[in-house]
Amino acid sequence: MALCTRLQSFPSSSSSSNHIRPTKASNFHPICSLHYNSHSPFTEKHSIERYHRDQWLYKTQLENIENIAFCSSPPPDSNSVRQNEIALQLPELKKLLQVLREKREREGCGGWKKCGPGNVFLVGTGPGDPELLTLKAVRVIQSADLLLYDRLVSNDVLDLVGPNARLLYVGKTAGYHSRTQEEIHELLLSFAEAGATVVRLKGGDPLVFGRGGEEMDFLQQQGIHVKVIPGITAASGIAAELGIPLTHRGVANSVRFLTGHSRKGGTDPLFVAENAADPDSTLVIYMGLSTFPSLALKLMHHGLPPNTPAVAVERGTTPQQRMVFAELKDLANKITTVELVSPTLMIIGNVVALSPLWSLSMNEASCMVQAK
Repeated sequence: MALCTRLQSFPSSSSSSNHIRPTKASNFHPICSLHYNSHSPFTEKHSIERYHRDQWLYKTQLENIENIAFCSSPPPDSNSVRQNEIALQLPELKKLLQVLREKREREGCGGWKKCGPGNVFLVGTGPGDPELLTLKAVRVIQSADLLLYDRLVSNDVLDLVGPNARLLYVGKTAGYHSRTQEEIHELLLSFAEAGATVVRLKGGDPLVFGRGGEEMDFLQQQGIHVKVIPGITAASGIAAELGIPLTHRGVANSVRFLTGHSRKGGTDPLFVAENAADPDSTLVIYMGLSTFPSLALKLMHHGLPPNTPAVAVERGTTPQQRMVFAELKDLANKITTVELVSPTLMIIGNVVALSPLWSLSMNEASCMVQAK
């Protein structure tokens, strides 16, 4: 399939592709619902920071993104927003592909001389603190032609991107996917085939609940060379921040990472094995904010003591980090009380009590009970 054809057909694997129409700026609903996210260290779906960062994509429609007025009409449904955004971005994406192809020809890769495709780097950016990046990750980020980045790549990390690189947001949140996984695959493939150095930025580690394995498998089947640059996964970064050893002699002889994500969007966790309720192991729950009440009940039902120390951490390692310590039986209620939001990581196990913050939180809770 030709590169231009592939871009024109986004979303390539969706039956809704025929409904993508050129959209005038006056009807562009996502821009009309811009909002500032000064309290979030990450890229929220319709934040003005995101559109500033990616404004090269809207050059043909918008001369100055700062002069756009807020719309009085309510935004459309999320699918219409997504389709409008893709329609607006297509012209500049195709222009960039053409520029990359012409650059290869100038370098002698046209005609009889054939050059191979560019490289794709799957780069883990850690839980948010830019100082947790590896040196290799920084080098690759600063040398990329195009970077496709997720929601949980922090703004501080994105500030390290080279001045000549192009950024494209492909983040996903509950109820809104700016790109489907199949569309992300096609974007990576299209630009790699044009000879670009493409960087796929992912929060944490790309191969720990990051779908990096799927992207790597797809690209390798198409003959694209993929390099993985590991990142500090949220479990390690946040545990270190709180002074929690994930394993500790005589306390926890293993650690287990679980996804609390429900594939169909319900409140029941996708999978909890009976042997996950092991008092000698540390459990770390990713993407489990909405399913945690059910998850905690299942763990206790399978034998994990209700008084097991636990902690929930929102936006760990960033300046906006918030946390709540509690025994397992009380953690879900405390999460609700303090209104933690995504991303929130839960750590459950006796090692949590080794954190110096555990005794402080228990003393505060004791004082509150006495005050009543």
